[in-house]
Amino acid sequence: MSATIVVEGITKTFRASRDALVIDRLDLRVDAGEFVALLGPSGCGKTTLLRIMDGLSVPDSGTVQIGTERVTKPTRSVGFVFQADSLWPWRTVMQNVTFGLEIQGRPRVQADRTARELLELVGLAGYERYHPHELSGGMRQRVNLARALAIDPDVLLLDEPFASLDAQTREVMQLELLRIWQARRKTVVFVTHQIDEAVFLSDRVVVMSARPGRIREDIPIPFARPRELGIKRTPAFNEIVDRIWSLIEDQIAGLRGAPT
Repeated sequence: MSATIVVEGITKTFRASRDALVIDRLDLRVDAGEFVALLGPSGCGKTTLLRIMDGLSVPDSGTVQIGTERVTKPTRSVGFVFQADSLWPWRTVMQNVTFGLEIQGRPRVQADRTARELLELVGLAGYERYHPHELSGGMRQRVNLARALAIDPDVLLLDEPFASLDAQTREVMQLELLRIWQARRKTVVFVTHQIDEAVFLSDRVVVMSARPGRIREDIPIPFARPRELGIKRTPAFNEIVDRIWSLIEDQIAGLRGAPT
């Protein structure tokens, strides 16, 4: 299943940073099954907003609702994929994927069956007994995706999951993510600094302003699905990339070194 995300009037201040206002009265709606990318200059609050959506961070004001439930803490309805793969090094691939199901008390046979199905979905069938140090960066992020999907969340939040990968692996993983998303149709919010990645993956690109973060523009992406990498070389694609770059380039110079 998937669910609609409704963000209303979110404001967040970091008290430890001299009361720095990070997000200011931000509203956002992501429909069920939609893939939305968040872009903006460093420090604009993208990751903070994602953590608020997950219930990992509490806003000063405003609300987040996923489906019919208001978000006040992390729940099984949301899966979160971090930039670092965050796999348990002493657990096998299978054991990493089943971790959330174990916490939920699922029977071992059921958890293993779910994990095997997801490892096949992400292209890692046959790697069940491997440990994280035996896998490439791209393979570890596939395990991360499988682990997030194992709890069958309604919403999948991804915080720059491909940032540490080389350029070629990153493009392969973009295609893999689209394939997985099209198979499951979860609601996805994807944070990235890469404009072409955002345009290639998403139904909409939401551009945030420099701190304090607000929605500067919400840009629908007109390209039909499924998509191939060759679309990145078309004039229509590059026109959208240039448009988004023009929205953020004038804000970047004053934000060098700011935290995300």
